[in-house]
Amino acid sequence: MSLRLEMLQVARLAPRMLGDSAELVREFLEKQQNPDGGFRDRAGGSDLYYTVFGLDALRALQVDSPPRLVREFVLSHGAGAELDLVHLCCLARCWAGIREWFPGPDGRCPFVQQILQRVERFRSMDGGYHVKPGNASGTAYAGFLALGAHLDLGVSLPEPLRLVQSLKLLETTDGAWRNERFSNTPENDPGERVGSTNATAAAVTVLRYLGIPLNPAVGDWLVARLHSQGGFLATPTAPVPDLLSTATGLHALSGLEYDLGPVKEACLDFVDTLWTNQGAFHGNWTDDSVDCEYTFYGLLALGHLSL
Repeated sequence: MSLRLEMLQVARLAPRMLGDSAELVREFLEKQQNPDGGFRDRAGGSDLYYTVFGLDALRALQVDSPPRLVREFVLSHGAGAELDLVHLCCLARCWAGIREWFPGPDGRCPFVQQILQRVERFRSMDGGYHVKPGNASGTAYAGFLALGAHLDLGVSLPEPLRLVQSLKLLETTDGAWRNERFSNTPENDPGERVGSTNATAAAVTVLRYLGIPLNPAVGDWLVARLHSQGGFLATPTAPVPDLLSTATGLHALSGLEYDLGPVKEACLDFVDTLWTNQGAFHGNWTDDSVDCEYTFYGLLALGHLSL
């Protein structure tokens, strides 16, 4: 199962918690699609990144009819020659979503090898991946994206142990992972001693998928990020919890087979504070906007909390 399908399988449980409000979510998502078939970013333009979340959120709600013109929008990006790593991996993920709506030839990505060859250009010298080509070291997020892109297009990741080695360099002294390595001397960089929730969740998910044993104590580190009013903090010093950290933290804990019982009620209360009657979720308590991305993360969080 791909990383995408693993999350989607959980997000499909969210309607249990939403009840009749699931229809509001569907209506919100459908309104986020532009006439060209892409889904809106926060400025209103069509963007592959937001299209990923629009497609996956609709699939989570088990909408059977494909969004209008979405295949044409994705196809217009060709093999992604001008795309950065994030959008290149989103292109791969969009094709994985399209394949579910168009199971025949129309759903097959015609650019598999070209897309993945471009992804490999972002491989870092330490074996991981970075958003900048030729970087010395990789990031947890880029490694997660690259593995996901390969799985979405049905191709094994080349030299997976090199990615594992890269992630090893991102481990922090507090038992977690940071996203990026800023120096080669941890003693001179206090930041290297502190992990972040999203980087840790990405690393846990990638390493688990690659069959690398994980220290169960990382689950304790993630649970320790729970805010007193519910939700997970992005870092130990973050002022407020956010929906992305909450969803990814819960997903990582679930993958570790960690008991979510002690955090369930607090997280449900937190997610509820981010819900709007538009059928969407805010990213945190200070966020005034709503979009497809955080709405999908709301569904993912609710899916885990429904179990």
